[in-house]
Amino acid sequence: MNLNVAIDFLKELSLNNNKPWMDEHRAYYEEAKRIVTDFTAEILAGFAENDPAFSLIQPKDCLFRINRDVRFSKDKSPYKTNFGVNLNPFGKKSPKAGYYIHLADNNSFLGGGIWMPDKEVLKKIRQEIDYNWDEFQEIIGEKMFKKYFHFDGEKLKRPPKGYEVDNPAVEYLKFKSFTVLKPLSNNELSSEIIKSESLEHFNYIHKFIHFLNRTFD
Repeated sequence: MNLNVAIDFLKELSLNNNKPWMDEHRAYYEEAKRIVTDFTAEILAGFAENDPAFSLIQPKDCLFRINRDVRFSKDKSPYKTNFGVNLNPFGKKSPKAGYYIHLADNNSFLGGGIWMPDKEVLKKIRQEIDYNWDEFQEIIGEKMFKKYFHFDGEKLKRPPKGYEVDNPAVEYLKFKSFTVLKPLSNNELSSEIIKSESLEHFNYIHKFIHFLNRTFD
């Protein structure tokens, strides 16, 4: 499976981000979407081997729409120039942590976690990290986790309310989101082993996802 077919479409779309072009190239878009959908189905099947909950969702439940919401944006371009896939058995709009695939020209990545949780969830995540710092440190310190993934997102300049500057977990408590990313090059997307490698890499952050979701229990 060559995901670069989808990347090629996105390149063209970025140069022609308007409805007339999309209408004229609808078949091209549908081909790109089909490739992303098929890849998503393969990843879901791989997840389901260890977690039956993933067998209950379909690729269409994971893919985000390519149409942009331009109501409150100065940029009125009607389409996103990426394909976003949220692999979460609780639904792509669930507040719980899940896995994510982002496909964009020279800006693709695998990831996972919780992006911009609401105030109460954020408070609980910080508490979970603070109370279980040794466990969290062990998870993010695992060799393969550190080798492939890095934390991404905005941070507070000062410790959040209720935490001191000398708290050993303070640099992680400052995060507003708890997401980790592994970049993917365009060349990697055309690899014959992209499915198996993606499943392998997602496995490296499984404990991280599970840790975050404990805050909802």
